[in-house]
Amino acid sequence: MVYNRILHVDMDAFFASVEQLDHPEWRDVALIVGGRPEERGVVASCSYEARRFGVRAGMPMRRAAQLCPHAIFAPGRRWRYSEISAQLYELLLGFTPFVEMASIDEAFLDLSGVQDADEPIKLAQALKASIRNELGLTASVGIASNMFLAKLASDLQKPDGLTVMPVDAAAIKSFLAPLPIRRVWGVGTKTEALLHDYGFKSIGDLQASSPELLSQLLGNAAGRHLFELAHGRDERQVEWQPALEKSLSKETTFSEDCGDMQQARQYLRRLCEEVGARLRRQKRLAGAAHIKLRYSDFRTITRQMPLKPVTCSDRVLLRAADQLFDAVEKKAALRLIGFGVSKIVEETAAVSEPQEQLLLFPEKEQLEAGEAAARDASLDRAVDQLRERFGDDILRRG
Repeated sequence: MVYNRILHVDMDAFFASVEQLDHPEWRDVALIVGGRPEERGVVASCSYEARRFGVRAGMPMRRAAQLCPHAIFAPGRRWRYSEISAQLYELLLGFTPFVEMASIDEAFLDLSGVQDADEPIKLAQALKASIRNELGLTASVGIASNMFLAKLASDLQKPDGLTVMPVDAAAIKSFLAPLPIRRVWGVGTKTEALLHDYGFKSIGDLQASSPELLSQLLGNAAGRHLFELAHGRDERQVEWQPALEKSLSKETTFSEDCGDMQQARQYLRRLCEEVGARLRRQKRLAGAAHIKLRYSDFRTITRQMPLKPVTCSDRVLLRAADQLFDAVEKKAALRLIGFGVSKIVEETAAVSEPQEQLLLFPEKEQLEAGEAAARDASLDRAVDQLRERFGDDILRRG
């Protein structure tokens, strides 16, 4: 029996929404991400407020500035978007292990063997609520029997939409028929223009054609594939695989906003120790550390620093967390605090890499550094064993 087992999650105006998350003063205003208006760049993303003036992703920045001269222009922060994307991936894995990240801001989920046929809507609603509560962002979700229909559905009610496609083949065909051909996955500007020249304006026009005619216009494989998609048929499967985490993080949301910074620091140190323990269990080392603070007004900031050499030592991670925490303003109460690491490598891979040493007396200090590292590793192992046996709260470092 065919049923709606595929979800497509598409983050709404992702880059712009992340910027508005981190800069509350930019919310509800026209925001264009990609660079300065006088530069020869293109729009990477824009808020829905800017879209009302005709601004679109891929548009030259100068054209965007002409359409929306009062907009705020932001250069963009790829590392920040990647960080949120990694958090999204971890969140989605909490619903099903069968997740394919199609891009930095969209993913397919396969519910086969995970949910009953009548559960996808409830799961999608819970997923959208988790994205809003944990990431502070919104996503549009499409539910369908295959990947093409799910992706198309997620785009029909943006932003913050939830669209369920019909299952019956005849109903799917009727649903698709009035939609413009640009809604078909893979039909870009050039293909759309070519098809328009031959009278194809709607998906219904494609349905009334033949795979042979479309093959003559687009090539055999592309033509036949387009004909299948026009009828809502797509045999592609969600390509999921257990991914090696490129970053590890842990965060906590306070039940009440926390104005006691010493208490917040203690929470941060606990999160730091949990991340360190995960690194050691996985026999991995980190090359960078970062903290995340979200204030009571939902303003969010992150700070990061390199770790040289790469490490999994609690002593080093705690020192990094303290330094990062000391460097940020703490004028408002905190809603959320988090600690994470990135630039992760396997222990075996790190052994052969030259480690940066800034030593005044190389031989003596290198020996002392090696002895200290050995003591730290021994202490970390002992602490990990105690916590595994008696629980996380059995021992806390001062």
